[in-house]
Amino acid sequence: MDLHQLKYFLALAKELHFWNTAAKMNITQSALSRQIQALENELDVQLFYRDKRNVKLTPAGKFLQEQWALEINQLESVHQMAKQIHLGAYGKIRMAHPDSISSSILPDFLEKVLDHYPHLELELIQLPYENQDEYLLNYKIDFAFTRDINHSLSINSRLISSEKLTLVVPWDHPLSSPEDISSQSIENERFILTVNDYESSYNRHIREVFSFYNISQKSYIMSEFGSTIISLVKKGLGISILPKSYAKNGNTGVKFIDLPFETNLFVIWRKNDPNPIVNNLLKLI
Repeated sequence: MDLHQLKYFLALAKELHFWNTAAKMNITQSALSRQIQALENELDVQLFYRDKRNVKLTPAGKFLQEQWALEINQLESVHQMAKQIHLGAYGKIRMAHPDSISSSILPDFLEKVLDHYPHLELELIQLPYENQDEYLLNYKIDFAFTRDINHSLSINSRLISSEKLTLVVPWDHPLSSPEDISSQSIENERFILTVNDYESSYNRHIREVFSFYNISQKSYIMSEFGSTIISLVKKGLGISILPKSYAKNGNTGVKFIDLPFETNLFVIWRKNDPNPIVNNLLKLI
């Protein structure tokens, strides 16, 4: 018994006419008869009463018509779902991102994703730089936005955008413009910075800022999350260096002053990833 036989049976059970059913199923009448006969032989059940003029369902045939019609509908729904998954319209995607794009690139990207794939389930994760490769290669995430250059031979990387680094100070701080920033004006400031991972290309940019102004890099508070750092800056506990995209968070109580340095944003994903959903989403970035 196969799916074609069930479909032939259901079509004949509806039409109760071999010639009409054969024409609709695009097979010959003799082929349809053989398929129905083979199904009856396999089940050892008579499905139709038939003579030269009439075709009628037996009680067993009527029962199987009702049951199989439900099962075929469910099966076709499952097949359609599988096709949508294959095409990248359904499923679940785990995506890592830095805190800095939470109010800039990320909402616009997610809006675009949900417009194209409204049934897709998305899980957003924030990871330290040192965990990104391990999470990708062990399928804990499917792709990631990151500010760090990736050198893994097993991971693809694509540059998305660049933006200014900024000096973040309290609103009432005397520094107000790029011209105010000098070695003398910031040498005695206390800095609140991201966790200082020396393998991170982002933190190398931060060290370049300190080198440019010829001051030592010192931080008495460190955090993975820029939103936390901004809250501490508002409180007057120090100043920081963050990507300018944080200015789009609607942050009040702080000023973002442009520095002559930029930070990049990349998207990274597994090489040769067969998941069509990943490939579809990459096209939207």
